Amino acid sequence: MNKLVDVLLPSDEAEGTGGQVLKWLKAVGDRVVVDEPLLEIETDKVTVEIPSPCSGTLHEILKAEQSEVESGVVLGRIDIGQGTAGPVAPVSVPPPAAVARPAVAEARQVATPSGAGVLSPAVRRLLAERGLEPADVRGSGEGGKITLDDVLQHATRAPRDAAAPAAFSHAPAVQPASAAAGRMAPHTRMRRLIAEHMVESMHSAPHVTTLFETDLTAVLAHRAQHQADFKQRGAPLTLTAYFLAACVDGLRAVPELNSRWTPEALEVFERIDIGVATALADGGLVVPVLRDVPALDLFGIARGLADLVTRAREERLLPADLRGGTFTISNHGVSGSLLAAPIVINQPQSGILGIGKLEKRAVVLEQGGQEQIAIRPRCYVTLTIDHRVLDGGRANQFLQVLTQRLEKWSG
Repeated sequence: MNKLVDVLLPSDEAEGTGGQVLKWLKAVGDRVVVDEPLLEIETDKVTVEIPSPCSGTLHEILKAEQSEVESGVVLGRIDIGQGTAGPVAPVSVPPPAAVARPAVAEARQVATPSGAGVLSPAVRRLLAERGLEPADVRGSGEGGKITLDDVLQHATRAPRDAAAPAAFSHAPAVQPASAAAGRMAPHTRMRRLIAEHMVESMHSAPHVTTLFETDLTAVLAHRAQHQADFKQRGAPLTLTAYFLAACVDGLRAVPELNSRWTPEALEVFERIDIGVATALADGGLVVPVLRDVPALDLFGIARGLADLVTRAREERLLPADLRGGTFTISNHGVSGSLLAAPIVINQPQSGILGIGKLEKRAVVLEQGGQEQIAIRPRCYVTLTIDHRVLDGGRANQFLQVLTQRLEKWSG
């Protein structure tokens, strides 16, 4: 008889958000060997190749392309027996570790299953805030799944529909001016996930942003002195590396910023794992995490940062690289931005540091009791906090420590 082995989605590859079948690399009837890639699953910001758990023939595909899947689900089955008739005996064998890369943006419609039971947390929260039931909203997703846009559009449409029979209904209807139809560009799964996470963060945490300006004269002098040596040793010395090091001082001074809010208590983390927001060439965004930053010297930080950014842009990040951050920095200044506020917090963290564009500015300095105008390399730094976790005074203390470390950099 046929002996079938289940192909499962590992729990560590779909933690929290599940995923979507992006593409099957094999067809039913194809021969496969153990560890050969079978299909691609798009999870939260990465695409994961699921390898075959054994050698045999792909017997059936249970989850078609664009199907939503959760951890532990059976994706397909492989026949490792020689028989062609008789009862089937499935055997569950979890696949080995998957290989992942950041999700590639594609212009395609994302398919999702129907039913309120698979609503995202952000959609559930938005429905509750507006006093709506899932049955009140018409879903535009496949099978009628409700999206954030569906809830928002229903909320704006409902008052207008309800007001239609109001007074002065005898007046002739005013026809809106015609407009040319726009081009519809379907969302990628990455963009949908980013949108849901941003809305969920803004709804769950009160965001407050504080702004400082810092002088990078000392940092630039140190960088000029050591840049060539770092490069020769295989680690480009970027300004982001200095900010990562300075964040350690700030988080040690304000440890509650390195935390997660829970209804019962504030979970303060001993280890500092900092995520670095990294833009991708296709317009996506990932936040790989540099682990245990206090244990690294500046060279170690620069080398670790370069490795994460390189693998992100070469589509070689693993799902584990994106998990477990306790704080995040976003160097939006590299693309010319002076100020971004608020930068949305990467939930469930409690804060995010924003770094603006470095430029030369005229400032008033006091030297020898005399005030004079000087040209200095300066940039804006912002800290956006979850106001449930800490207040503005503590946020300012973090930035004071951070800017002092940068302005008095000595190594």
